[in-house]
Amino acid sequence: MWPIILLGLLIACLAGWLFTWQQLRNRIRQLERSKEEIQIEETLVFDFLHGLGEAFTETIRAADLHRLIVEGAARILDAHGGALYMMERAGGKLAPAYISKGCPPFIEVPADVLQKTATTPSALESYLRLHTIPPGEGIVGRVWQTREPVCLTDLANAPELAALRSTSLGATSVMVTPLLYGKQNMGVLALGNGPMSAPFTQSDFVVFKSIAEQSAFALYNAIIYSEANEKKRLDHDLEIARDIQRILLPSEAPVIEGFEISGINIPARHVSGDYFDYIKVDDERLGVAIADVSGKGVPASIIMAICRSVLRSQATGNPSPADVLQKVNRQIYPDIKEDMFISMAYVILDHARNTMVLSRAGHDAPLLYQRASETVTPVKPPGMVVGIDSGSVFDRITGDFALSLERDDCLLLYTDGVTEALDANGDEFGFDRMVQCVRASAPSGAPAMITRLIDELRNFVGAQPQNDDITLIAIRKT
Repeated sequence: MWPIILLGLLIACLAGWLFTWQQLRNRIRQLERSKEEIQIEETLVFDFLHGLGEAFTETIRAADLHRLIVEGAARILDAHGGALYMMERAGGKLAPAYISKGCPPFIEVPADVLQKTATTPSALESYLRLHTIPPGEGIVGRVWQTREPVCLTDLANAPELAALRSTSLGATSVMVTPLLYGKQNMGVLALGNGPMSAPFTQSDFVVFKSIAEQSAFALYNAIIYSEANEKKRLDHDLEIARDIQRILLPSEAPVIEGFEISGINIPARHVSGDYFDYIKVDDERLGVAIADVSGKGVPASIIMAICRSVLRSQATGNPSPADVLQKVNRQIYPDIKEDMFISMAYVILDHARNTMVLSRAGHDAPLLYQRASETVTPVKPPGMVVGIDSGSVFDRITGDFALSLERDDCLLLYTDGVTEALDANGDEFGFDRMVQCVRASAPSGAPAMITRLIDELRNFVGAQPQNDDITLIAIRKT
């Protein structure tokens, strides 16, 4: 009896040991498989983060980064497909930046598009890539508006997706999150699983939100790099524009018998809206022009270039400065914007007859220094600015004004960037300071007058940035 009992116990122990050994073996295999899965997931995450790291350099293109984010997130979370929507530059809507192949729609698809898709699969793809999403429209627009991520396995809260749930095109489970960095809401990342894939879990959702955080950081840096590169390109273009403008402005004053001339232009930005020029009218006359286009920067510089071209085309052979300005106004008026205008003054020096004729189109009154009395007075012939009247009024009030200059008398033409220059306290350089500078420096000649005015101006403003273009022309009768 006992041997049988002992044999039974031995067999039971052996069976138990075999069962335990099999269970442990299965458990080890499961752990090994889990380890492999974890290693694969770690590799996917590492590759994803490594790819995002390229966003911190200037080597990755925006389109490549968008693809990396969507496809990387889909691989890590084993999603059917995904889409990235980025905010348009205007800021009003979301535009599709990347939609993976076979991605289920995250927006409502019109019936006619679905009908076309049955025979032409590319019809759906084209619709998805062209459709923009305003705030609040569909699950994507709502997530962008509320700035709150969602994970849906029941599409009752997304009726625009529920209609396609039973089809091969539809999603049965979606995760959608805004791409936030600081106060920036740059767009939305969405992943979807179709009916043949397992629904997303809460663990998937946690990983998804972490991916979105890293993606938003990478996108923000990519935008910063893009804007920096764009600024470099614009700065380069502006430098070229500035070089071109230097060519358009005279590099030195001409030599004309009986007169000494000196001029300077200092732009407030890369390019200037001020203009000055010396134009040979004929063998006996020289035209001296100064102009100030309303506004600053590139738009003003373009109008300045147009003004120069028109003035030069009308000035040759015409001894009347008023007639030249009238023709300039008639030619420019149809093409100039309503909120822009040009103030001008144009002087013709005649060395054969020893005369000077001035016409003023709404420009700051030139200053006349008379050596005999040591006085400085503004010269104010009537005239209106160029570009605000077709000619009926302009021609009537803009005329020629003859100036009589004795030896060592001086005429100063200037733009309001001189008188309106500000110091650290917000005080203007002003008309009176300019008059004092002219009175003190005019006896030394035209170049000395320009040098003295610029030095006084710089001493006055100190470290304050220049807020307007500055142009000066001094003419001395010799």
